[in-house]
Amino acid sequence: MLLNRFPLVALAMPFLLSPAQAQDGATSDTITFDAQALLDSIGNSYVDSIEGSFTYQRGEIALSNGVATLNVPNGFKFLNEEQTKRVLVDLWGNPSAEGCLGMIFPEQDGVLMEGGYAFVVQYDEIGYVKDDDADESDYDELLKNLKEEEKAENDERRQQGFDPAYTIGWAAKPFYDPANKVLHWAKEIQFGDSASSNTLNYNVRVLGRKGVLVLNAVAGMEDLALVQQHVPDVLGIVKFNDGFRYEQFDSNVDDVAAWTIGGLVAGKVLAKAGIFALLAKFGLKFLVVLGAAGAGIWRFFSGRKKDAGGPPAPMA
Repeated sequence: MLLNRFPLVALAMPFLLSPAQAQDGATSDTITFDAQALLDSIGNSYVDSIEGSFTYQRGEIALSNGVATLNVPNGFKFLNEEQTKRVLVDLWGNPSAEGCLGMIFPEQDGVLMEGGYAFVVQYDEIGYVKDDDADESDYDELLKNLKEEEKAENDERRQQGFDPAYTIGWAAKPFYDPANKVLHWAKEIQFGDSASSNTLNYNVRVLGRKGVLVLNAVAGMEDLALVQQHVPDVLGIVKFNDGFRYEQFDSNVDDVAAWTIGGLVAGKVLAKAGIFALLAKFGLKFLVVLGAAGAGIWRFFSGRKKDAGGPPAPMA
């Protein structure tokens, strides 16, 4: 439970009375205070402290696996692999961050910021993805098939105590850039049967010689215009290193992936323990500060297991 990470909030809770409670049976000499203001102050202090514990990078950055290099421009910042695992597991409640190489944030956003978005960077070594079917893909038909497949998947989710997840439609229809070997699309997703707002999942895939660089962002649908505004910049951030570029494919020694462009969009291939795979299972939302609840810092789990006392266990 994240409350355990913030002992001052826990210690303060017995003394944080509402104004009405503070004055019950009190004399005229009793000192009263604004409990909400104190909680907000504590919460803000922790947010500032945690944000300050992370070191962001900008400019040219080599990914730890040696496959690609990032060129992070003005307006963006990058968290390395180690710090990303802290964010995804310790702060955001994911059971694992395996395969995650870093995160790209807009400059003004942070790990505890309500709303906003961040792209999680991964690499899926699935082989060389042929792109000769890109112009032939019927994405409307693909969307229809995805919705049909969801019926069985949601039955299984309900049996395991999780809320269903529905693909509402394309928030941005799949687009493939053959010159730069970049595929991107976005889905609008509803977690649960009575969600008050839907979730945006923006996907970017950069094709390489031996696999695919995976960038996934999750935000609220109200942030679609903001994410789309930044996507052109994000597409140019990641570049494969020499020896891993798409045009360097050698049919004599390299493996060809089982999936084509259409298969990537269908979601048949995701990086191991991919962040969206976890988000799709658990419906994790972006972090908010709940000062009034007295928990300090907590994360909403819209798809969290019913009646559970903490983050859900991984699904098989």
